[in-house]
Amino acid sequence: MKISLIQTDIIWAEKERNLRMVEEQLHELTGYTDLVVLPEMFTTGFCTDQLHLAEDMDGNTVSTLKTWAKKYQLALAGSFIASAQGGRCFNRAFFVSPDGTLSFADKRHLFTIGGEDRYFSPGNEKLIVHYKGFNIFILVCYDIRFPVWSRNVGNEYDLLVYTANFPLRRIDEWDILLKARAVENQAYVCGVNRVGVDGYGIAYNGHSAVYDFKGKELAVASDNESNVVNTEILIEPLWEYRQKFAVWNNADGFEINVK
Repeated sequence: MKISLIQTDIIWAEKERNLRMVEEQLHELTGYTDLVVLPEMFTTGFCTDQLHLAEDMDGNTVSTLKTWAKKYQLALAGSFIASAQGGRCFNRAFFVSPDGTLSFADKRHLFTIGGEDRYFSPGNEKLIVHYKGFNIFILVCYDIRFPVWSRNVGNEYDLLVYTANFPLRRIDEWDILLKARAVENQAYVCGVNRVGVDGYGIAYNGHSAVYDFKGKELAVASDNESNVVNTEILIEPLWEYRQKFAVWNNADGFEINVK
């Protein structure tokens, strides 16, 4: 499966401009990739206190994603600000297949240090989809720090995707955590981060990357640059490695208490 990582400087709270910018990049990828991964809140930036930007599942963002997937014949993953009945909002991860089928789940671990929990509700379901022979698990940014939620129980997924706005001042931790999640879960890991400076003055420098199941770097984006990185992952070497080095057989059993 061919994967493309779009590492971009998100224009603060400007949905239409960000959508146009992404489509320009998708046009260039037509016929060259199977899956495009976008940063967290790719249409707005991490605007947690601007809930007027939230959209329901019939809004323009979801409609546009479905149109893109069909038009360019590729899958799309990322997150956006979603609204629901009762006035609740969510940092919603999505996966849109080339036929326009949408799957989604909400960010489990809200970034309380930055006040995300004041405006958003946490999710309690996992987004795992089957595509191109891979089971793909999609999580959002801060989720990367919680290995229990990311745990690959019984090899239920083959590719772990993190869509993120992970700041420059903690980027070394991002690099470490991506590699750790790959090794401990015996799975490919893809992390897509933004670049630039957001509306709160927080700087981001990217470090979007793909790692294999041994923690080997397969592709990485340039620091502080908006660019597209492409790579390909294969399922057969992963299956072979899991059979020869079956660490997952010795994993501890546990239960998650979803509040």
